[in-house]
Amino acid sequence: METSKLYVGNLTYSVTEDQLEELFSQYGDVKSVRVIERKGFGFVEMGTPEEAESAKEALNETEFEGRTLRIDEARPPRPRNEYRRY
Repeated sequence: METSKLYVGNLTYSVTEDQLEELFSQYGDVKSVRVIERKGFGFVEMGTPEEAESAKEALNETEFEGRTLRIDEARPPRPRNEYRRY
């Protein structure tokens, strides 16, 4: 795993960044947390790739706030095409 940034999916809409930071801080230094409002997912950046891998292995497919977390390595955003074909 090259990156220390994780995608966290299947979140309940009421989850806060503070709650995610508290959850992930058990596995290392949390650099940043971003919850995408009303989308049910967010991103957590850990201090090192090893900490990110540890958090992913420990938390993926576990229940948090009534939902089963889906955690994976964050992928770079896809470029948006200026011109769309229909």
